Amino acid sequence: MLLTLMLFFVPILLHKAPDAVIVQQESEVETCQVDITVIGLDEPVPLEEYVKGVVSAEMPVTFQDEALKAQAIAARTYALRLTEFGRKPIAADVSAQVFNTLEKRKERWGKDFKRNERKLTKLVNETAGETIVYENKMISAMFFSTSNGKTETAQNYGGNDIPYLQSVDSPGEDKVAPSFNKEKELTLAEWNAALGMQWNDEMFKSLKLVRNSTGRVQKVVSNNFDLKGREMREVLGLASTDFDIAYDLTNNIVLVKTVGYGHGVGMSQYGADVFAAEGWTAKQILEHYYSGTEIKNFTLLDSECLKSC
Repeated sequence: MLLTLMLFFVPILLHKAPDAVIVQQESEVETCQVDITVIGLDEPVPLEEYVKGVVSAEMPVTFQDEALKAQAIAARTYALRLTEFGRKPIAADVSAQVFNTLEKRKERWGKDFKRNERKLTKLVNETAGETIVYENKMISAMFFSTSNGKTETAQNYGGNDIPYLQSVDSPGEDKVAPSFNKEKELTLAEWNAALGMQWNDEMFKSLKLVRNSTGRVQKVVSNNFDLKGREMREVLGLASTDFDIAYDLTNNIVLVKTVGYGHGVGMSQYGADVFAAEGWTAKQILEHYYSGTEIKNFTLLDSECLKSC
């Protein structure tokens, strides 16, 4: 006997933009070099070198050029905002943005290192200084791997309505993303251990999944059980918050099927590659995923920084 049910989840970090920064198009104002302090590294990394390290870690180098450029601009924006323009350190893992050092890139790419490094260097340099802004302030440029056909809203994810993090269509990813559909099988014992309580047949029968407008699970409810969809994703280690659950009563097996990969907020990386293959520019891709935004070069106008220049 199979009971087929549905679940989902997503997480997001939103940071207040520093007030000491003006984002503008003009380039004649002399400013200081921004270096990024990466946790675990002995020396700060120049901004554009940092961006290259993030792009190499976060997106396949085989992706379309315009998708890679969109990733570079998003990564630069995310880092500048999170570090307050180099004043604070940033992690090199998924808690912020994954960063590959030069040594890691050499190890990862092997004989293709020189070719891939030239490609990324060229594309990152073509976007140098470009950031994503909303009402002339840098955004929290969230991104993730694969959508379920549309992105998630910041409101659904974290409870805050962010105007540039709304749900938009992201079609075609099911045809290109290897992780679009995933399955995870848990024994009932594993399920119980993850959720911290003993489930029985009646709890599975009464389990209700409340989905939101993007098709992801907002809330999971059963007898004496109430959990947000994003929390369910975390405790079960699921690929996304758009998922179905089937419980095998005979064998005490829980099968979870997910659609998409990641929290779903902001730019879908595989979606960006699909759009780029259709001829979209990096600017078009970013302005699609981040509603109402613009791409502008940044200028750091901080008095202490300018005195030292």
